[in-house]
Amino acid sequence: MPYAPVNGLSLYYEEHGSGGVPLLLVPGGHLTIDLNYDDVLPALASGRPVVAMEQQGHGRTADVDRAPTLENLADDVVGLLDHLGLDRVDALGFSLGGLALMDAAIRYPDRFERFVFASGHVRPDGYHVEITDPSRWATSTRMPTADDFAAMKSEHERLAPAGGAGLDVFMAKMQPTIQGFTGWSDDELARVTARTLILVGDHDFVTIEHAALELDRIPGARLAVVPDATHNGLMHRADVVLPILEDFLAR
Repeated sequence: MPYAPVNGLSLYYEEHGSGGVPLLLVPGGHLTIDLNYDDVLPALASGRPVVAMEQQGHGRTADVDRAPTLENLADDVVGLLDHLGLDRVDALGFSLGGLALMDAAIRYPDRFERFVFASGHVRPDGYHVEITDPSRWATSTRMPTADDFAAMKSEHERLAPAGGAGLDVFMAKMQPTIQGFTGWSDDELARVTARTLILVGDHDFVTIEHAALELDRIPGARLAVVPDATHNGLMHRADVVLPILEDFLAR
């Protein structure tokens, strides 16, 4: 299995497909490549090279003694591109993976041609209130289900390198990054030069109003709202999502 030495990590990645501009896939928080992208990766890789990675403490990439800040996660993305000799790519990031890519697209704009920002917010108030209020989680239909959490735990136990902490421990380590999220200013968002697609579910964490704000603030952005899609379910609506992605990534 391929690993890249990046910023003190042994970062796990996979390569699929061939020909054309590479597409980088970055999964969301506590998700693996398979949990996040198994319903869309084969089709995406049928027409282009795809590189899929697992972030610090996720899947087969071991945690290290380093805060998983968005800046660090973004630098890991660019470090992997450097390791693979990829000067410029298309990229799709979901949730936390999208936030890491957004930070990279702002600070390293010349590295990305097309950018799919899936289920991501750019301001702390971009989520529905029930997502930011733990007292509402038990009754929220937007939150991951018990089966979703069980799958995250099972995959972490199956794939995490030996000697690593359990999923609950790493989730706690991620909390300062999640709770301390401040977003990006209008000036910072204006630095994104990649052609950007904002992709959200109609029953997502992110509000539709916030997705519209992103559309307004990111130069030349496009917006797609996927029907009957929760946050965790978005990338599994392959029947709807794949035609949108193929149209956006087409050259």
